[in-house]
Amino acid sequence: MKLFLRIMKILLLGMFMIFALGPLYWVVVTSLKGSQEIYAFPIKYWPASINWGNYKYLFNISNFAVYFKNSLLISLVASIGALFISMFSGYALSRFREQRPKMILLLAMYFTQIIPTYMLMSPLFTSLAKVGMTDNLVALTLVYITMMIAFSTIMAKGFFDRIPIALEEAAMTDGCTKTQTIVKIVIPLTLPGLAAIFSFAFVNIWNELFLAVMLLSSDHNMTVPVALNSFISKAGVSWGVLSAGIVVALLPTMIVFAFAQKYIIVGLTEGAVKG
Repeated sequence: MKLFLRIMKILLLGMFMIFALGPLYWVVVTSLKGSQEIYAFPIKYWPASINWGNYKYLFNISNFAVYFKNSLLISLVASIGALFISMFSGYALSRFREQRPKMILLLAMYFTQIIPTYMLMSPLFTSLAKVGMTDNLVALTLVYITMMIAFSTIMAKGFFDRIPIALEEAAMTDGCTKTQTIVKIVIPLTLPGLAAIFSFAFVNIWNELFLAVMLLSSDHNMTVPVALNSFISKAGVSWGVLSAGIVVALLPTMIVFAFAQKYIIVGLTEGAVKG
């Protein structure tokens, strides 16, 4: 029986690996094929000769480096901005003593998460157009920060709830001010949770398409998702260039999770377990 269960676990894990990594493998292989080899039959699961033409087109002709820089700048600034705001709003909500107002605020934040993005697109575009803030990277960054505050605050509150208030009271008894207590004791203890918040905010902003398509119109302001979407035209899909773009677009998120993996796991564990 134990042998059977072990075999089943191996089979299930193997199937999961195939379904999870199979599409990624195919995207990488397609990005290294020439246009004729992509449409060749029978299908080749590895290119006869590695072709870097799709990547050359991506950076030399399609101006992808500019799109990449725009996405990276917006994602970093918006993620840090959302993290900074939610860090203090989450702490305030965690230490708020009145239960009824706290529940109302939490319910309001949860409600914002169930509203589909497309329902906000028309009024948002109209409001920004009136003040001349369309096709503006600063405006898009502010929109992303606003979008991420509620979710980030909810997560931050969960992490701050894990820190006993008695620890802060002891620090203040020893002569620390409220600000010193937060900066020197509370925030260092919640660094894993803050790393998790930053990572999720960064990935969500990096991959966001609909708002960027709606608000950005000029080529030099495009982000990576908008650029990838532009490779799909009425004449067809440039599969090689699109695959190369997807591979490059995956790199920042992979790097973020690689460096923050330990903190993310600890942070999510701390935020999920109640004391």
